[in-house]
Amino acid sequence: MPDTLLKGLTLRGLEVFEMLARTGSVAVTADRLGLSAPAVSQQMRNLSQTLGVDLIDHSRRPMVLTPAGRLFLGRAEAALQALRAGQRGLNMLDLADLSALSMGVIEDFENEVTPHLATDLADAMSQCAFRLVTGASHALHAQIARRDLDIAICAAGHPDPSGSMVHPLIDDPYILAVPKGIDVSGGLAGLTGLTFLRRDPDQVMGQQIERYLAASGLSLPNRFEMDSNQSISALVAGGTGWTITTPLSLLRAGRFAGAIDAHPLPGAPMSRRIVLYATEDWTGPIPAQIAGRARDLIEDHFAAPGRARMPWLADCFRVKTDGSAAAPEA
Repeated sequence: MPDTLLKGLTLRGLEVFEMLARTGSVAVTADRLGLSAPAVSQQMRNLSQTLGVDLIDHSRRPMVLTPAGRLFLGRAEAALQALRAGQRGLNMLDLADLSALSMGVIEDFENEVTPHLATDLADAMSQCAFRLVTGASHALHAQIARRDLDIAICAAGHPDPSGSMVHPLIDDPYILAVPKGIDVSGGLAGLTGLTFLRRDPDQVMGQQIERYLAASGLSLPNRFEMDSNQSISALVAGGTGWTITTPLSLLRAGRFAGAIDAHPLPGAPMSRRIVLYATEDWTGPIPAQIAGRARDLIEDHFAAPGRARMPWLADCFRVKTDGSAAAPEA
């Protein structure tokens, strides 16, 4: 890319383009970024002139990206993500004086997010006694409630563990997963030729899925019930059955993923919240900064690849931008 091209690019222009691509509306983009509508339009004109291509098809409502816009969006999002991660890195606390930290992380992140997060924390806590455990969300809830853990990254329960603060990370929407090539135009009722693969009812996912089935009036035989995401993925890929899962879980299917088709779940949208819980003794900035680093890793390893594979997820599968903690749900 010529140096003269780089001189015309601005951070604000990239932020406006990213938001406009999400919303398809100048007015909504202006409101979310605290700008006027004319300022948003000017930023887009400047960016398009700098690149020498039209990024937005203004003839459609909501606005959609042109082919060039879709190509550039991936580059812009990657650049903004790197800049935001760098800013958070510069603001990371010096944790050298921290004496102890006990943290749990959901199994979904065991291969991608957790190793990077553990390395970052270990580097920042030279004198800290650091304990890290992985497990199912319901097990981590219990450990937070008993104060066996200081911090836990997991699916939110209902209610949240008593006395904890909640830092939202990402909403993980439920989706339909079927063997590749299976017709789903008939909805869930049309899948009677396949077996429904159930989640362990102790899991947060299992409980939410059973509530969805009950609300949909579906009573399905209980032939398979498993707590192993890989086993469920293998059975779907092998043509044995279908399941209700989430993008985070599907993206962990590994070698089975290519034989699985994903579709939006019929009915009202439903998702599990992935959050960082911190006990009431950890109300300072440390949990928020760990949550920020976790968001970076989730975006890189799950959210961005998930949207690329399943474009219909759109804004339903993006990390949260609000890093403030919230009181637990009643």
